[in-house]
Amino acid sequence: MPSTDTVVIGAGHAGLAMSRCLADRDVSHVVLDRGCVGERWRTARWDSLRLLTPNWLSRLPGWRYTGPEPDGFMSAGEFADYLCDYARSFGAPVHPHTLVTRVERAGNGFAVHTADAVWSARSVVIATGYHSRAKVPQLATGLSPDVAQVTAAGYRSPSSLPDGGVLVVGCSASGVQIAHELARAGRRVIIAAGRHTRLPRRFRGRDIFWWLDRIGSLDRTIDQVPDPASARSEPSLQLAGTPEGRGVDLDVLREAGVRPVGRLRAFDGTTARFADDLRDTVGAAQQRMDRLLAEINAYAAGTPGTAAGPPDPPPAVSVPDSPFRLDLRRAGISAVVWATGYRPWYPWLRVPVLDADGRIRHRRGVTEVPGLYAIGLRFQYRRNSTFVDGARHDAAFLAGKITADRTERVGACDGLL
Repeated sequence: MPSTDTVVIGAGHAGLAMSRCLADRDVSHVVLDRGCVGERWRTARWDSLRLLTPNWLSRLPGWRYTGPEPDGFMSAGEFADYLCDYARSFGAPVHPHTLVTRVERAGNGFAVHTADAVWSARSVVIATGYHSRAKVPQLATGLSPDVAQVTAAGYRSPSSLPDGGVLVVGCSASGVQIAHELARAGRRVIIAAGRHTRLPRRFRGRDIFWWLDRIGSLDRTIDQVPDPASARSEPSLQLAGTPEGRGVDLDVLREAGVRPVGRLRAFDGTTARFADDLRDTVGAAQQRMDRLLAEINAYAAGTPGTAAGPPDPPPAVSVPDSPFRLDLRRAGISAVVWATGYRPWYPWLRVPVLDADGRIRHRRGVTEVPGLYAIGLRFQYRRNSTFVDGARHDAAFLAGKITADRTERVGACDGLL
């Protein structure tokens, strides 16, 4: 049975950040991944996807972007290569193609089972992120089998769908980007809009993330928000990583030919029913955006030299009439794309740290079970915990905890000798 101090499960950006911080503290460890470094970026992303965050914000412990386009946006494949370069930079002890099948308590530590071995470790860090499994609502079972269904994680390109129109369900980052791509490919597209966060790609002459970074929005902690549960369920930003700074709000989609409708309520064969809530949904997103832009304006007014352009907010989205019922067959809809987010999925975790919704119970990534940690969770501590840039803070904190816990355990054992 191979042994090490810490097993990190997952070789994405969070797992590698964790590995670097452990290496800096001389903590022996391995990183186990079911595929290669950055596997999900190669196999669970559509072909044209680019990061929502500009390249300069791809900061990791001891690593940053040094290429020629700091204000550009890496493609999924380029980001996977970026992670591979990062792993090589410090000799990350990654064991690729090592599927973890079970994690359980074993004495004062853990047994991590894989297809080839059982690792013995004092500590385990779960770094599989919150994009574990695509979330498809129960109402999908009411859809006729004549209509194809695919999740955002399974979508690749317009040509990967059957000919005909497409209903995209969800209008956060994935939904609006996929809908826009399909419309530009000549498809008839309808998008069912639920709760979303609308932001301009650029504001006052700078990328919106430059402002979010400057005003401290990304570093706000879970202790600073009035409703942690609501904060952790915030929809992803309605943005796309485009060099021309193009937005992808509902007005942009309408100009491209996409028809927005209200939240999807039910399927009855080929009949879709929608809620009469599009106007309220759009209005709520507008209010949230207005509050944020007002905060940016206040910061710019008090910090001379930060603004590179006038305070021109995007116009309010015009809300069209929305049908409550639609016959998909008559509308020529042949496929549904579920861009409805992700849910946690830990079928291999045999340690009692999951809540009723299957999420890991934790405080800053530290679970109630000594030696078991997690990284890359939604609003783990800071708002940007799931972003590439945010992992460095959580990784440093957890590496410190692991080192301190190890010292305490060794000291306790010495006291018994």
